Amino acid sequence: MAGTGDIEPGDIEPGDVEPGDIDPGETTYWAPGDQILWRYRGNGPRSPGHAHGPVHICRPVTVVQDTAELLAVWMAPGTECVKPVLADGTHVHAEPLVTRYTAPRTTARSTWFGTGVLKLARPGEPWSVWLFWDRGWSFRNWYVNLEEPRTRWAGGIDSEDHFLDIAVNPDRSWRWLDEDEFAQAQRVGLMDRDTARRVREAGRAAVRVIDAWGAPFRDGWENWRPDPRWRVPALPDDWDRTPSHMPS
Repeated sequence: MAGTGDIEPGDIEPGDVEPGDIDPGETTYWAPGDQILWRYRGNGPRSPGHAHGPVHICRPVTVVQDTAELLAVWMAPGTECVKPVLADGTHVHAEPLVTRYTAPRTTARSTWFGTGVLKLARPGEPWSVWLFWDRGWSFRNWYVNLEEPRTRWAGGIDSEDHFLDIAVNPDRSWRWLDEDEFAQAQRVGLMDRDTARRVREAGRAAVRVIDAWGAPFRDGWENWRPDPRWRVPALPDDWDRTPSHMPS
């Protein structure tokens, strides 16, 4: 069943951050076929002396396109990734919601199974759009991942996941996802009230793009296919390294 998110005057607009606002002269773009890391840092209060949370999700990907307007990457089937798990190695979602974000955690290596994921991100936008297919390249859906605008570094991009997501079907209907986790993250202090408000506003802005069938939904990415010559990127030993320009 499609969502019906309420839109309030004064909420952020999809065009508030234009790709052209980023000076191409200040950005080194990756070439198609380059292999980079798509990473997420942990949520919540920072440790003393640390400006960012530690990396707890890392996915090696292959660059499809990288311009001032769009970064597109491909996560291939069989990619070795890093994901958060409970301290005993149990899957995070096996933990009841009430303690899911307070139970001790660690990270573990795992293999991405399935048909692969195409990820699309416009510079400065507080979400990325992922495309999923079933076997035989039957397109399944788009997935809007609400997140902190991505920070580029030499080896890839870093962001912070914002819990709330949107599923978009081929018939253009949509629905909110993970609203229970979004609420629980606020209850346990992983997200303050101002950040939660910004995330909701970002979600409403994304819904306006969906309703208008704007980019990237209208751009035919569901018909894209990876270059068969591309190799599956390897997960480096230093997958959690701190970029040189960023304080630890």
